Amino acid sequence: MNYDDALAYLDFHASYDKTGRIESPTLDRMRTIVKAMGDPQLAYPVIHITGTNGKGSTTQMITRLLMAHGLTVGTYTSPHLERLNERISINCEPIPDEDFAEQIAAVADLEAITGVRPNYFESLTAAAYRYFADVAVDVAVVEVGLLGRWDATNVCESQVAVITNIGIDHTEFAGPTLADIAREKSGIIKPSSAVVIGETDPELVRIFVEAGGATHFVRNEHFEVLENQLALGGRQLDVRTPTTIYTDVFLPLNGRHQCENAAVALTAVEAFFAAPVPGDIVNEGFASVSMPGRFEVLGHQPLVIVDGAHNPPGADSCATVFFEDFDPAGRRLLVVGCLKGRDPRDMLSALRADEFDVVFTCTAPSPRGLPAAELTQAARDIGCDEIVQVASVEAAIDRARDDATAEDAILVTGSLYIVGAARPYLRRVL
Repeated sequence: MNYDDALAYLDFHASYDKTGRIESPTLDRMRTIVKAMGDPQLAYPVIHITGTNGKGSTTQMITRLLMAHGLTVGTYTSPHLERLNERISINCEPIPDEDFAEQIAAVADLEAITGVRPNYFESLTAAAYRYFADVAVDVAVVEVGLLGRWDATNVCESQVAVITNIGIDHTEFAGPTLADIAREKSGIIKPSSAVVIGETDPELVRIFVEAGGATHFVRNEHFEVLENQLALGGRQLDVRTPTTIYTDVFLPLNGRHQCENAAVALTAVEAFFAAPVPGDIVNEGFASVSMPGRFEVLGHQPLVIVDGAHNPPGADSCATVFFEDFDPAGRRLLVVGCLKGRDPRDMLSALRADEFDVVFTCTAPSPRGLPAAELTQAARDIGCDEIVQVASVEAAIDRARDDATAEDAILVTGSLYIVGAARPYLRRVL
């Protein structure tokens, strides 16, 4: 099997990634596959991360802090921006094509042997766990794909279980209340896990504490951000963890919310080592953090920003950073597309689309992309004044750039599929 064969195999097994439909929740297929592999996910310690927003950033920060300790770190994330290989990495280097093909081929062989047909995400997850065992990583940092309890990643035994926060999302699979969603996400907690809880709602915190775990660290009780200041190129923060107060830490990411993610990440790494993290390691780890597609500035004059906000809580954070931290002098132009399954009016309201001078709607490049016409109607419904409907992300960016002056700002957002298409195109044209 070569790389193209591996992609074709995954495409043939796609379900949720292509259609938005999910099978009845079960880990039976995944358990059969990894058992046939010799349970590679048990060959190394795991830090397992779930939450409504902030999973990707927190995962990246944890990885960088562990790397600063000199560890070999396997990281599994989803979705990807531009290439599928991004989801499986060693020390932040994506898996090479030939290794990717080898791991997917192993999954395909086991399908023939066991008679179990894994779906797209299960195949990728099994490949990641096997690859990390082959490389003999010191630790794996694993991001949940969807919710937690029935997620394919949840065949691991996590040394640390991390919950970033809880918001209303994926209510087609869990809900309708925040408590329902929290219960599903609490499923990643194992009896021996140290549990780091970034959520602050007392009712939801109680759900996570009662779900089990060996120890619990709760935001604003055991750890918190003490100072959170705007700095050139990111944020300057002071953090209190269960063991230490870290001061004057620079984080090269935009948005107050990223400092909250940093506090969760640092506490998780302390929990992993059961010891404070040396200050020079903290500074080195955070200084090296990079989050492509998360409020990423790609151009100036006009300012061009891409952000992968894909649900209302994420969109709210995105809008807050855009309007409060950047506050452009000129006009504000929004290029937006999103996926089916969420109310587009909620997304646009959270993005404060009616405060933009022009909104350019487009269809996200995915089988689950919401048609631009429906997004346009939603923009009218919430009171947007000037709306331009364009077929593709690239065409919408062209229209926005043609309309913009040097003082203006363009925000491209609404889905990671939008950002994944926008980034390579903007690199070519800017």
